[in-house]
Amino acid sequence: MPQTDDTPANGDQTTLTAPPTRTARVVHLGRRALGLERDHDGFAVTSLHGDEAEAPGLDARETAQLRGVRRFGATGTLLMALGALGAGAQPVLQNPVQGLRLLGLPARMPSVAMTITLTGSVMVVLAWLLLGRFAIGSFRSGSPVRRLTRSQLDRTLLLWVIPLSVAPPMFSKDVYSYLAQSKIAALGLDPYAIGPKMALGVDHVLTRTVPTIWRDTPAPYGPLFIWIGKGISALAGDNIVAGIFLHRMVALAGVALIVWALPRLARRCGVAPVAALWLGAANPLLLFHLVAGIHNEALMLGLMLAGIELALRAIEGSDPIRPTFRAADGGRGFALLLAGSGLIALSATVKIPTLLALGFVGMALARRWGGTVKAIASAAALLLTVTGIVVAAVSLVSGLGFGWLSPDTLGTANEVRSWMSLPTLLGLGTGLAGVLLGLGDHTTAVLSLTRPIASLVAAFVALRMLIAVLVGRIHPVGALGVSLGVLVLLFPVVQPWYLLWAVIPLAAWATRPVFRIPAIAFSSVVSLIVMPNGGEYEPFIIVQAAIATILVCGSIIAVTRNTLPWRADNGASNGARSGDAYAEVP
Repeated sequence: MPQTDDTPANGDQTTLTAPPTRTARVVHLGRRALGLERDHDGFAVTSLHGDEAEAPGLDARETAQLRGVRRFGATGTLLMALGALGAGAQPVLQNPVQGLRLLGLPARMPSVAMTITLTGSVMVVLAWLLLGRFAIGSFRSGSPVRRLTRSQLDRTLLLWVIPLSVAPPMFSKDVYSYLAQSKIAALGLDPYAIGPKMALGVDHVLTRTVPTIWRDTPAPYGPLFIWIGKGISALAGDNIVAGIFLHRMVALAGVALIVWALPRLARRCGVAPVAALWLGAANPLLLFHLVAGIHNEALMLGLMLAGIELALRAIEGSDPIRPTFRAADGGRGFALLLAGSGLIALSATVKIPTLLALGFVGMALARRWGGTVKAIASAAALLLTVTGIVVAAVSLVSGLGFGWLSPDTLGTANEVRSWMSLPTLLGLGTGLAGVLLGLGDHTTAVLSLTRPIASLVAAFVALRMLIAVLVGRIHPVGALGVSLGVLVLLFPVVQPWYLLWAVIPLAAWATRPVFRIPAIAFSSVVSLIVMPNGGEYEPFIIVQAAIATILVCGSIIAVTRNTLPWRADNGASNGARSGDAYAEVP
């Protein structure tokens, strides 16, 4: 056969493939960006996970060291509780220790009170880091050969929580906003329309302690939390101390839900339960801001995690999921799914971002039902129905209505410009540069650009993670944690305790040093940068307290160098983590 331009020189006949069109290339790139290409393994986030092997309990020497670490941390929380009598976020009126000869002494010595509180905080962080040796081991030598038991960790956590549970509020004055907003609702007024100053009056006992920036703003929280607050207001009235302790009981209930759900989710992901509890529940951020600071993130996260656990019991279980009253025919699985999705919807009526968890539960359910478009639509319809019923029931039965869903209410927190938010930091930095260069302050204009762009990026990451769950590349708990992490970093306002939105779910899934090292470092540092009074101190007081704290803690380390595990014991931790990343959803 004569050779032509279309015939290879070796004589073989080959059919030449036409190059892909521009439309085909765009479609391919879009599918690849969203993770729809099933042969694509570019989801780097899966490298954050590795299965952790079980380990026996501690030996006698390590148990003795654990008892020392437990007492060391308990001493720190006791010092924090004592120092908070003078350095905490005390109320302007009805301060129970004001004027007392002994208990009122810390308030008359601000430098000493600040030093005591800061020293206690550093001791708790150090104790938490030491406890990590028995929970996750050393990053140089791998997972521990022996690991503390769940009972040992629970007793340690309880001992550290008790002093903070009876201490004055610390690190934030948000609880006083909770009290004022609850009082507004109890009076039959709309807390989503008016702030404490207009509703209660500027001289009201509950308004006086609300930070000035929040006195004219409506409540940014969902109806479940305000409804609970109405009950607290009915019990405590205008008694600030009683209201504080009742709100703290609500926060502790949320922490209890976190402690219940986190190890169970960790087992689903192949992670050691005590490792997840150590990083998530024993985290100083949780102790300082959810327990001592009384933030409603405790209830929000507790309900969300408990709901995810119940929903995954149905989705990852072997029983069918059918709307029937017969347990054997799928009724039990359906009931668990409804209960789990209902709890997640309830958590969103505290703070709305946890609605994101329903998306990942829905994708896991759609995968269980075949992963088709019909399965996605069926799962979405079911979960949206449950969410709609729960949200409508709470909004209407509480008498608070749907004002909490208005853009003005949801954007209340944007009044704060937080340096921990990446788009806000970029806007503030650009505005400052403009001022220094004589170009004017364009901070507001830049923020109007950076914040919407950041929202789009966060939405894209969440969409990609949803698809990853659908095709089985990542566990829904890990995908949720990654999405919440990106959401927090790109959120217009980021408070230190917002980091727990991501750290707690990721503690149940992500085990690699590339996650744990930054999570531990950020938790340790951020725990110590917020002033215990929830406001500002004179610089000289901070400097004096910091120097005294360094000297005291350095002396304590020197004294306990032979009794506490300050140095890594290579003989007690050798082993390596498994390299098997999560690849397939059952």
